Amino acid sequence: MIQFEEFELKNGLRFFVNIDKTTPFVVVNTLYNVGSRDENPEQTGFAHLFEHLMFGGSKHIPSFDTPLQKVGGENNAFTTTDITNYYITIPANNLETAFWLESDRMLELAFSQKSLDVQKNVVCEEFKQRYLNRPYGDLWLLARPLAYKVHPYQWATIGKELSHIEKATLQDVKSFFYSHYAPNNAVVAISGNVSLRTVKHLAKKWFGDIPRRDIAPRNLPQEPEQTEKRTLTVERNVPASCLFKAFHMCGQTKPDFYATDLISDILSNGKSARLYQNLVEKQKLFSEIHAYITGEIDAGLFIITGNLNPSVSMETAEKAVYSEIQKIKEGFVFDYELQKVKNKFESSAVLDEIDVLSKAKSLAYYANLGDVNLANNRLKKYAEVSLVDVKRVSEKLFDEKNDSTVYYLAKQ
Repeated sequence: MIQFEEFELKNGLRFFVNIDKTTPFVVVNTLYNVGSRDENPEQTGFAHLFEHLMFGGSKHIPSFDTPLQKVGGENNAFTTTDITNYYITIPANNLETAFWLESDRMLELAFSQKSLDVQKNVVCEEFKQRYLNRPYGDLWLLARPLAYKVHPYQWATIGKELSHIEKATLQDVKSFFYSHYAPNNAVVAISGNVSLRTVKHLAKKWFGDIPRRDIAPRNLPQEPEQTEKRTLTVERNVPASCLFKAFHMCGQTKPDFYATDLISDILSNGKSARLYQNLVEKQKLFSEIHAYITGEIDAGLFIITGNLNPSVSMETAEKAVYSEIQKIKEGFVFDYELQKVKNKFESSAVLDEIDVLSKAKSLAYYANLGDVNLANNRLKKYAEVSLVDVKRVSEKLFDEKNDSTVYYLAKQ
C-alpha cells in the first residue's frame, strides 16, 4: 500500500507525496499529459523530440545535468503514446535542486537553434539505429498503421518518418511546448525521505509563479471496430522469419483491461507458460515467442510475436498460434494457471512498493489517468478476474476479424 498526501497549486499543478523515511534519497517524478497521440499527423515524433529538448537547457539554466550531478543526483525520462515522464533521484538533503531544475524547464526552455539542431540530430540517429538499421527494427513502423487506420496510435513515438523531425523549426517546437508543457497539464509525484511541509514550501516557492497555459484540446478520433483480418507481408535481411500479430483490446480505464493483461501472462510469462512450452519446447516451431499488451490509455493492442525456427513455414506457425488461443477461447484454462499469474503480478506489485522510483512513477501515472487510488487498488482488480472473465474476454479479443498480422520473412 502506497501512502500519500496530495495538494494542488493555484496554477493547476498537482502534487502527490509519499513519505519514506527508510531511504536517504528522494525521487521527483514529473509527468506531462502529452504523448505521440497528441501530435499533428504531419509533424510526428515531437513528444519524443521534447524528451530530449527538455535536457538541452532552460530559461535560466544552460545545463540540466551539471548542477544535478554536482549534488549526487541522476535523472532520466521516457515518452509513450500517452505521456512524457521525467524523473530525478537525488539525496534528500539536496531536494531543492530538483525543484529548481524541474520548475525552470516547465517555465520555459532555452529554445536556441543550436540546441534544436543538436537534439534533432540525436533523434534522427536514434530513428535510424533503432528502427531502420537493426533487425526487426521496423516491425512497429509496419504494424501500427496496419492495425490503426484512424487513431493516432497508428504511428510510433519516434514518429512516422525522419522528415517530420528533420523539418521541425524553432517556431514549431515553441508552439508544441506552450500547448502541452504547463503546470495545469502535469503531475508531480514525490517519494522518499521528505516531509509534506517541506514539499509544500518548495512547491510554492519554485512552481507557484509559473502561469497556467491554454492546453491544445484533445479530440482523438476513436478507432472503429475492425471487421476483417488484415495482413502485410515483407521480406528483410534478418536471421529468422517473424510472425507478428496484433489484436485490438480495451484501454486502461476499462474493466476488461485486467483480464486481458492476465491472458497475456497465461500465454507468455516465463518458460512455464503455454506458448513457450507448446510451441518452443514441444513442437519446436519457434525459437522464441511472446505475448504482451501495449497497455495504452485508449484502446491498445494485444501482441503475439515469435521468431520461426528454420524450415518452419509461416502457415504452420500461424496455425499453431491460432490453436493455442482457441484453447483460451474455449475455456481450457485451469484455475491454478490463473492463480499463478495473479501471484506473479502480486509479488511484482509488492516489490514495486518498496522502491521509491516505482512508487513515484505509479502515483504520477494513475493520477494522470484519473484515479490515483488505482496505484493501490489495481491489485484487487487483478485478483477479482475469474475464469469466466478470461473466456468471455478472449472470445472477443481473439476473433480472427480483429487480427492484424505482419508476415516478416527472412530473405532466402
